[in-house]
Amino acid sequence: MSRLRFGTFLAPFHAAGQNPTLAMQRDLELVEHLDRLGYDEAWIGEHHSAGSEIIASPEIFIAAAAERTRHIKLGTGVTSISYHNPLWVADRMVMLDHLTRGRAMLGVGPGSLPTDSAMIGLNPTDTRELLPENLDIIMRLLRGEVVTQQTRTHNLVEAQLQLRPYSDPCFDIAVAAVASPTGPRLAGQHGTGLLSIGATLTQDGFDALAHHWGVVEERAAHHGQPKPDRSGWRLVGLMHIAETREQAYRDVEFGIEQWFNYFQKVAAFPQMAVQGGNLKEMIDFVNEAGIGAIGTVEDARAQVQKLVDQSNGGFGAMLLMGHDWANPEATKRSYELIAQQVFPHFQGQAEGTLAAKKRASDTREAHAETQNTAVALMTERYQQELANKG
Repeated sequence: MSRLRFGTFLAPFHAAGQNPTLAMQRDLELVEHLDRLGYDEAWIGEHHSAGSEIIASPEIFIAAAAERTRHIKLGTGVTSISYHNPLWVADRMVMLDHLTRGRAMLGVGPGSLPTDSAMIGLNPTDTRELLPENLDIIMRLLRGEVVTQQTRTHNLVEAQLQLRPYSDPCFDIAVAAVASPTGPRLAGQHGTGLLSIGATLTQDGFDALAHHWGVVEERAAHHGQPKPDRSGWRLVGLMHIAETREQAYRDVEFGIEQWFNYFQKVAAFPQMAVQGGNLKEMIDFVNEAGIGAIGTVEDARAQVQKLVDQSNGGFGAMLLMGHDWANPEATKRSYELIAQQVFPHFQGQAEGTLAAKKRASDTREAHAETQNTAVALMTERYQQELANKG
């Protein structure tokens, strides 16, 4: 595999009841921070209920973040395309592609919260049935086709885009997957990337990793698509890193219980079946169940390597799920430690300096002797000059 990219998957998860204006401001500041640290991607969620995941339009957030950043690519993670007219989804993303000069990405899914879809008269079965139809329309529109089609929720009459994407031929597109093969099937059929949100969040998601990519390849071959490139496969996982494990454990006392409570008692999202009734049990669940790493950079490197091994061939990007387990300062420090100490080991940047250090260490004694010899020689010559003048 080529250089592994790193990024964040920012739902986000904020404790209900706090100032939403300041919470969104912190999210924007975090993306700025990641841009400065050299993170490659940030994926922003779409949710409309339950009180914690408060970004309703990832496109609007991305437009704001793009003006504050220089390099990081910004994706919808994900646009719940079952809720929307597919024409407007495609149209908005093309506009965003132009506004960001090619830094926008489209992630698609059916929508994760039943409390969202219920407000527009749809249940989870409806949203999953609408997903393939709407994705097919979006892909056709992005290829420049004229679409006339009646869906369950919308009627398109000679629908077409008036702009072509800024990116040539198109911006990155990825389909979300948790444990079922639905996402991988669609990714293979349409030649898109895969966004494995359940890569480490459940045992089923972890066990399904290699199988999912096999499904992508099989569906791509069936539909006559080119062989899928693993660089388009993104895995989402959980981490909080500090200088020591003890510090990391103290850091997450700030908010990990709120995060667990959200999935245990608030969000109707059983795929996120997290376990733990107190702080220790929650930390142990993350570390011992293998769904993430709360600890040091060594723990983070081991977790990423475990995913590389489980994927049976590698993947393109490791996305760290955004959370408020720690306070904003400790959270930023965690991302910084990962950039400093984890990136190099998966991006080909560690080996060069480590090899140079070893070469210098192995030859240090001999080189030190030549230094001493040179100093002695120059001192002797100087003394000889003085003697000749006298």
